[in-house]
Amino acid sequence: MHLSYFVHQKSYEQIEHTLRRHWVTFIPSIIIFLIMLAVPIIVFFLIQKLFPNLLTGPISQPLTVLFGSSYALMTYLFFYIQFIDYYLDLWIVTNDRIIDIEQKGLFDRTITELELFQIQDVTSSVKGLFPTIFHYGDVTVTTASSTQSIIFHEIPNPDLVRQELIRLAEGDRKYHLGNAVGIKT
Repeated sequence: MHLSYFVHQKSYEQIEHTLRRHWVTFIPSIIIFLIMLAVPIIVFFLIQKLFPNLLTGPISQPLTVLFGSSYALMTYLFFYIQFIDYYLDLWIVTNDRIIDIEQKGLFDRTITELELFQIQDVTSSVKGLFPTIFHYGDVTVTTASSTQSIIFHEIPNPDLVRQELIRLAEGDRKYHLGNAVGIKT
C-alpha cells in the first residue's frame, strides 16, 4: 500500500519522515514464533520415544495430523498478526502535520492527524537496557487540547526525532503566524 493512500498531500506539503518501530522490538515475536514451531516437533519425538504405538493407530494418527495442522495454522496466524501490527504501525511527519497510523490486529486501524503548529510539547523517553543499547524509545507529542496527543512507540533515535519535530513545529508556527499577521495588515 502506497503512502498516498493515507496522506492526501496539500500542494505545499512534503513528507519529511516516515517512521516505524525499531526492528529490535520485533525480535521477541520471532522468538515466540520459533518456540511455538519447535514445541510440536519436540512433543512428537517425545511421544514416539516413550509411547511408540500411540501415534500409529487408526484413530490417533488422523487426530494427530488434524491437531498438528491446526496448531501450525494458529502459529502462523499468530506470527502474521504480530508482523502486520509491527509493519503497519506508521508515523508520517510532513512539513505541515503528523499522521499516526496505528494497526491493532487484522481489522482495526486508527488514523490520527495533528497539525504541527498546534504542538505544545514534545517529549522523548528511553527506558530500559535494550532501548538504551539499541537507541530506541517513545516520543510523545502533546497539544493544548488534553484529548489529542500522539505517541511514537519504540522508534529509532527518539531524541533526534524530538528535535526534528520541534524544528518543524516552530517553522510551521512561524508560517501560520506570518499568514495571520499578513492578513491583519
